[in-house]
Amino acid sequence: MKKVGGVFGEFKDFILRGNVLDLAVGIIIGGAFQKIITALVSDIIMPVISLTTLKTLDLSSLFVALDGQHYDTMAQAKAAGAAVLSYGSFLTMVLDFVLMAATVFLLIKAINAISHARNKDAGNVILPEKKTCPYCRSGIPVAATRCPNCTSHLLDEE
Repeated sequence: MKKVGGVFGEFKDFILRGNVLDLAVGIIIGGAFQKIITALVSDIIMPVISLTTLKTLDLSSLFVALDGQHYDTMAQAKAAGAAVLSYGSFLTMVLDFVLMAATVFLLIKAINAISHARNKDAGNVILPEKKTCPYCRSGIPVAATRCPNCTSHLLDEE
């Protein structure tokens, strides 16, 4: 197969790198996951919150007309040409973000716990990459026999 040169070759190499493909898969799955969280917030959590606090079913319909007039709905305010501050939809988006961040945090925490349990069960001992020089207290490689900072000869302490 003939290698393509120039900008097109560089672009092909860039696209076919593993981390770019992993990023693309992550973005696609993240978009689908975000739809699930948005549905959870708008269809389950926000109605419960709005019933318990504001006695209205749609928190995203809360608004303030900035022209000083009172309108029953946001559609009426916009039809009258009034500037509208839609704080209800903002609160919905903030809650959506917080739930998404919390879900990702809990997912990563669970994956780390599983990984830690596997390493512990397998008897894998993670050796430190650095040790402390007993003379100058700087971090040095474990295999070092002389400190690169203070030039002291290091005794094998183990």
